[in-house]
Amino acid sequence: MTDAIHIAVGVNHRSASLHLREAMFVSRDETPAFYELLRTRGFSEAVLLSTCDRVEAHAVHDEAAAGIGALRDLLAARAGIAPMDRRIYGFADRAALRQLLAVAASLDSLIVGEPQVLGQLKESHRRAARAGMMGPRLERRLQTAYGAAKRVRGETRIGERPVSIASAAVEVARRVHGDLSRRHGLLLGVGEAGELIAARMKNHGLGRLHVLHRRPRIARSVAERLDAPVIPFERLDAELAVADILILAVGSGESAVTADDMGTALRARRRRPVFLVDAGVPPDADPAIDRLDDVFLYNLDHLERVALAGRAGREDEAAGAWRIVEDALSSFVAADAQRGAAPAVAALRSRFESVRREVLAGRTGQNADEATRLLVNRLLHGPSDALRRLAERDPDSIAAAADLLDRLFPPRDEERA
Repeated sequence: MTDAIHIAVGVNHRSASLHLREAMFVSRDETPAFYELLRTRGFSEAVLLSTCDRVEAHAVHDEAAAGIGALRDLLAARAGIAPMDRRIYGFADRAALRQLLAVAASLDSLIVGEPQVLGQLKESHRRAARAGMMGPRLERRLQTAYGAAKRVRGETRIGERPVSIASAAVEVARRVHGDLSRRHGLLLGVGEAGELIAARMKNHGLGRLHVLHRRPRIARSVAERLDAPVIPFERLDAELAVADILILAVGSGESAVTADDMGTALRARRRRPVFLVDAGVPPDADPAIDRLDDVFLYNLDHLERVALAGRAGREDEAAGAWRIVEDALSSFVAADAQRGAAPAVAALRSRFESVRREVLAGRTGQNADEATRLLVNRLLHGPSDALRRLAERDPDSIAAAADLLDRLFPPRDEERA
């Protein structure tokens, strides 16, 4: 079995706008049909990771350019853009595996170190397996990614930042509202940081949580993980009026909630305070909201100052995590190369064993010296002729052939002397 090439194609928060990512988003219900399309394009192994922050397919293909082109076609068609649009990235071989490792280790996330993406990747893996799209090549790469992610979590503190930010949000919410069990939360948008903070709120006793997004099919995937209902976007004003804790996680670059929106909500709330967490990247809250007396507005930087000290330490942790990823990448490539040599080694052994049997056949009682000399002559006959022909045809290549022989059959100490 020749090993096909690993390819990765997609868009993420760095390469594409929120609008484009949402247009490409493949919901859970659409995933089986997407895999069927991949089969018609000749793919037998593939896994699709589709979240609000990335839509990325990993697959194996006999030809990198053709495989990347096919995946580009499928993703571009969903968004109505040209397949060669530069916002769609494509990686092959080592670069594709590095991308997979970085995603699993949360180094390619909007909030570096966030824990959700590894769970999302594993769930995508299970869906691909159920669709019959997993095979040994991609399975090995995914297991390598999981191993690297586990090392990053165990050997660095990179995961502390997002968890600490979420814990800080809970701490501030309790300062503002006291007991959270009687409070209502609203997650507007489905960004990674917002989901993490909402989950932390629920784990610490938040009474109710609703999820609201302009595109319900995108909101459903987050709402299922949070065990929370999806609310129609038309009910935004009513939800703002009852939300004691408002978490913004849209990241569209525009104000998801304006000061006028919040002013209207505060009047309906009879000035009861609101804890507003702006977890959007870029920010979602109208800056004028900060001037409203009864809104306690915190963005990710504010929460980070509550939770953590010093930016240099985080950068050191990320550097350590990248070293683990590069180590895992190099180890996989080396092991894969050794697997690639296995058939040649097996064929060489089989050839030598066949010659040995021919030499020994019908020569019972022949002395060891004669038998081994005959064996060596038989084994070297073909290679010797090939080297002589090579020297006649291409004399300059003999030095390279001699170097290869030295590496295949290193001289013993007495021969070097």
